[in-house]
Amino acid sequence: MREREFWELLEEVFGRGYGRSLARDQRLVKLDSRTVLEALHDGEEPRTVWNVLCDQMEIPDSQRWGKDHAAPPLPVDFS
Repeated sequence: MREREFWELLEEVFGRGYGRSLARDQRLVKLDSRTVLEALHDGEEPRTVWNVLCDQMEIPDSQRWGKDHAAPPLPVDFS
């Protein structure tokens, strides 16, 4: 997943305003409590950030890839 695709999915799944707010404010526990913006800036893979955000926000697999369902989720193991 490219970062551009990440932002497109964020807007599609969460809506533009709420999605941008989540990216700024939501702390991702599994990514050292960084925000989406911080994690991406630090070089985390957009797909990993997306899966962590969706898991934390309890977005089911059937909804997290938008209307196209083009990308199946990969497991993220942070144990």
